[in-house]
Amino acid sequence: MRIHAFHHLYQYRLAQSTRTFNARGSKVERCQYCQVATKFCICEYQPNIETNAAVMLIVSDNEVFKPSNTGRLILDTVQEGYAFQWSRTEPDAQMLELLQNPNYQPLLVFPEDYVDDKQRVVNEALPTFCQGKKPLMILLDGSWREARRIFRKSPYLDNLPVVSIQPQALSQYMMRKSDNEQHLATAEVAMLVLEQLGEIQASKTLDSWFRVFRESYMMSKTRLKVDLSRPELNRFLVENTHSDH
Repeated sequence: MRIHAFHHLYQYRLAQSTRTFNARGSKVERCQYCQVATKFCICEYQPNIETNAAVMLIVSDNEVFKPSNTGRLILDTVQEGYAFQWSRTEPDAQMLELLQNPNYQPLLVFPEDYVDDKQRVVNEALPTFCQGKKPLMILLDGSWREARRIFRKSPYLDNLPVVSIQPQALSQYMMRKSDNEQHLATAEVAMLVLEQLGEIQASKTLDSWFRVFRESYMMSKTRLKVDLSRPELNRFLVENTHSDH
């Protein structure tokens, strides 16, 4: 498997932490990489595909420790991925440098309703808008309340073009309750943007991988009746037989 930026951020935060973060399901013995119960670990099946897009996750304070986080699945799929801890007062220097890099076209993914300057919202096809630059999809990874706070209180994001997602289907995310059924998991949002970028294989692979994670994650909930034949994992393996695992 490939160790990526989300894994590094997790290890860094773990080393810095002075107390244990007790998320729901904290009694389950989990793989430190995929965060699924160790007996159902999916790391060996991590996708291995090429994409022409890059992804940046700006992660809220405790999100990196939540086993139900789906941002890591995006970096499992998109090989050029970055993950930075959000700080209101001390933004990461590498993150700021990346946002200024002329080789990339930053695309901040957020609902249009929260954008005061509507001229920031991208209304044309994303490949056309990027004009040959590498798309850098920026996702605010946290609860909906946390994501709104990051959006409002990060001056370095204020002038970036915004890609607004209008979900056509209710979220398939069953691992964490949301106040609003229309709020998609971070991975589900990324699938839609990848599709708009023309990265169809990446979008479909992330969709399949998300389903594998959801299936495997739910298997660690002992009160639920689960299908031990793991149909989503088997489907993923059939679809990705060309990948190196």
